Amino acid sequence: MKLTTTTAALALLAVSAPAAAQYGPQPGQPQTAVEPAPGNATAKTTEGKKIKLSKDAQKAVIDLQKAVNANDTASIPAKVAAAQAVARTADDKYAIGQLQLKAALAAKDNVAMAAAIDAIASSGFVEAATSSKLYASLGTTFYNEKQYAQAGAAFQKASTIDPNNSELYTLLGEAKFAQGQKADAATAFQRAIQLQRAAGMKPEEKLLKRAVSVAYEARSPVAMELAREWAAAYPSADSWRNSIAIYRNMAHPDVEGTLDLLRLMQLTGGLTAGEYALFAEAAADQSNFNEAQAVIDAGIAAKVVDPASARFRDIVNGLKGKPKATAADLEAAAKMSPSPLNLLRIGDRYYGMGDYAKAADIYRKVLGTAGADKDVANLHLGMALARAGDKAGATAAFKAVGAARADIAKFWLAYLQQHA
Repeated sequence: MKLTTTTAALALLAVSAPAAAQYGPQPGQPQTAVEPAPGNATAKTTEGKKIKLSKDAQKAVIDLQKAVNANDTASIPAKVAAAQAVARTADDKYAIGQLQLKAALAAKDNVAMAAAIDAIASSGFVEAATSSKLYASLGTTFYNEKQYAQAGAAFQKASTIDPNNSELYTLLGEAKFAQGQKADAATAFQRAIQLQRAAGMKPEEKLLKRAVSVAYEARSPVAMELAREWAAAYPSADSWRNSIAIYRNMAHPDVEGTLDLLRLMQLTGGLTAGEYALFAEAAADQSNFNEAQAVIDAGIAAKVVDPASARFRDIVNGLKGKPKATAADLEAAAKMSPSPLNLLRIGDRYYGMGDYAKAADIYRKVLGTAGADKDVANLHLGMALARAGDKAGATAAFKAVGAARADIAKFWLAYLQQHA
């Protein structure tokens, strides 16, 4: 792929300040036409900024300019060295750097171009934004010529000078990726996204997807966070499915966590046939046959599950012989002072039956019971309240979830902010 950048082109910057032959007579013109007065050799940038050469550097800079204009490549290096030896001011150093850059562009010499830009940036004459643009354009040139290490170095310099420019981190990310440094690339993309958010901008979906893809290839932990950001910013069945799949593949949640993620995927329309099967089997393993049956029925209604297929025939037949709890059964079981885990499962059955208010009541009882797993209980309480339409209560419950369940709660919280 080729990179492009919104920064100014090197060629334009190279001739903007100083323009060709500003420090002495142009070829074919009378010697006196533009000959600078001693101690007063001046020129202007296209932005109107005056350049004034020191008395000591005038002759050497004009000699260098003549060699550059004549394309006298054999003498240019020596004349650059001579000019640098007598340079005294920021103006002197900048003028020399610009002439170096003009010569490097004419010769299509990227190494010389890099040296010229270093000279311009270190001169102290130009603003930081100009130096950053020069390095960004240099990096783009290197990248498009497949010199990825040099491109990365140039983009790194540009981003160091202008650390709040998100585009520079995107370019740096591409250069790092091209070098096979995928984790570093993911970090750069993530920084670009953070800067855009800090500036009040919504990151483009293609940037988020690129960041997620690269981070996942690198098996970087940031892939999970980036995936969640993608689903939160651009919710769709596809973004939710892929984001949750990335989390599951990297975090390897237990059956409890997997079920809670599949419950979210069902809400976002992301379940595939295989995930309907996994959902039903996991619910059945917890003896939550009500929810397992409801999942299969939903898959059939969505025309994703074929009950006659080999994949689902055994699941469907197995559920036919399993007892389905009634509200009366669950109410009686809750009065028997069950253990925190059994009480949690009673709440899960209410949840699977769609009685979210009653499920929330049971989960609150779990939280008040000694020895309860409060992270799971708060997560399930948040899920039930979210389904019941209590956004404030659900938000508080999800934010109370810690440890390994916290990331799952963040997925649910992202959904809640979009839909509840």
